[in-house]
Amino acid sequence: MDFSGTKYTPCRLLALVAALALACTLSLPALAQSDAYASSTSSLNAYSSPPTSDDDQSGALLTIRKRVDEVNVLFIATDKHGKFVRDLNQNDFSILDDHKPPQSILNFRRETDLPLHLGLLIDVSGSVHGRFGFEQDAATSFLQHSIRAGFDKAFIVGFNTQSQMSQDFTDNVQLLSAGVHKLQDGGGTALYDAIYRACKEKFLKDRPDHPARKAIVVVSDGEDNQSEYSRAQAIEMAQRAEVIIYAISTDDSGLILRGDKVLEQLAEATGGRAFFPFKMKDITHSFAAIEDELRSQYVVSYQPADFDADGRYRSIEISALKKDLQVRARKGYFAPQQ
Repeated sequence: MDFSGTKYTPCRLLALVAALALACTLSLPALAQSDAYASSTSSLNAYSSPPTSDDDQSGALLTIRKRVDEVNVLFIATDKHGKFVRDLNQNDFSILDDHKPPQSILNFRRETDLPLHLGLLIDVSGSVHGRFGFEQDAATSFLQHSIRAGFDKAFIVGFNTQSQMSQDFTDNVQLLSAGVHKLQDGGGTALYDAIYRACKEKFLKDRPDHPARKAIVVVSDGEDNQSEYSRAQAIEMAQRAEVIIYAISTDDSGLILRGDKVLEQLAEATGGRAFFPFKMKDITHSFAAIEDELRSQYVVSYQPADFDADGRYRSIEISALKKDLQVRARKGYFAPQQ
């Protein structure tokens, strides 16, 4: 038998086969170890952020450590007149995680063009009957200006005693507009249930390949009389899903009612903002302000000091070091639990 011009006797062939078999045997432990290691990382994917080029170069073990204890926070800064300030840098802010400075800041940048993942929750209970048509038109206009095909996406939920998905996640503005106008008003109000379920069933499972802004816009009077879940549970689920809540009040009485306080609490706890338009035309201005804010944010990524993956709540405090600047960010997060 001839291989590349070399003559092999039967004895030499047997020796060659034995050597090949030994080489394959020695390589098996390394292959088995690689497969076992790959499977061990799958349980951490729920808390992961997209890998960076540094992660790829530094090896899988370092990637896992960074993905578990890396915190990403979107926030905005405004001046004393309430106008957005978009030209600040990392040294202009103080950051505390669980009342301690972070172990390290991994990234800080201005974000004006992140993809938007939006949930529009519209109160269709009987209390909004007189303004319902105008609210639908204002919401449709907001979606037309905010959602860009192939880049952003949104879903529509109407809620009274129950939540009804009229349009699932899509970047098609025509489908979203049809979903808004498909809603019909009447019934009681289960606001907390609507927020809880939207955050759990849509956003907690929404793991985009790239960073994205996740936000809910609630159009309601804030009066809840039907929910199974509490306000605290709704806020906690929003924080777990890292969702910012914006609220537009449908109350046009000119009075400060209980529902107004509810909307403020929902927004403040998640880094959002509540709007209280007294006239129907002001609802359009509220939507426009939300759109502007979603395109005027900063994002900081850091590793907390003394971090344990124990599942407990950790507070976030971001403040501006420059005079007359205000910062709005979510109040905290729940650490992953292993």
